[in-house]
Amino acid sequence: MKQLKFNEQGLIPAIVQDVNSGQVLMMAYMNQEALDKTVASGQTWFYSRSRQCLWKKGETSGNIQAVQEIRYDCDQDTLLVLVEQTGAACHTGHYSCFYRTLDGQEKEPALFDAAQVYQGKEGPAILLELMEVIRQRQKDRPEGSYTTYLFNEGIDKILKKVGEESAEVIIAAKNPDNSELIYEVGDMIYHLLVLLVEKGVDITEIFAELRSRR
Repeated sequence: MKQLKFNEQGLIPAIVQDVNSGQVLMMAYMNQEALDKTVASGQTWFYSRSRQCLWKKGETSGNIQAVQEIRYDCDQDTLLVLVEQTGAACHTGHYSCFYRTLDGQEKEPALFDAAQVYQGKEGPAILLELMEVIRQRQKDRPEGSYTTYLFNEGIDKILKKVGEESAEVIIAAKNPDNSELIYEVGDMIYHLLVLLVEKGVDITEIFAELRSRR
């Protein structure tokens, strides 16, 4: 696997395709560890840029992907993962993440209710936990970390990402499917937490401000 070209964050895009039908199911990112675990386990593992951790496909929903073959492209910077898909591949409940046309039409129905499958069981504690992880990334600057990349680029890059994620939330809010809105708000909150850490503001100060508005 030495021939593969990971990007400056240590990531490589992985396109997942149904080995039987040829349908493209999703695109996510892998780092070296995720790729190693995918090869070793025979099931797909990816790297979450927002949560800064590995995640196994189907760990929550049970919709796992059994890997049949992994290929790479002519530029050696993109993977094609051929899988046998259990259930739906998309977190929205659709079989493929590519279920909409440019004009917003849904070309296939959802196979399950995403809100029921992914309903949250954690409260504000997850914000405290995530902020601590981000602080540690700022301190240690581990190579290949997306958070490290943001801190190394500085405040202007972080502000740009906050702006981009805000726009993504607005776009998602225009769609009738709230699962995309939930996903994009999660991305925006992560980047806001990075901004708070960069500026030396603790999340508890935000909690206090919100309490004062009750």
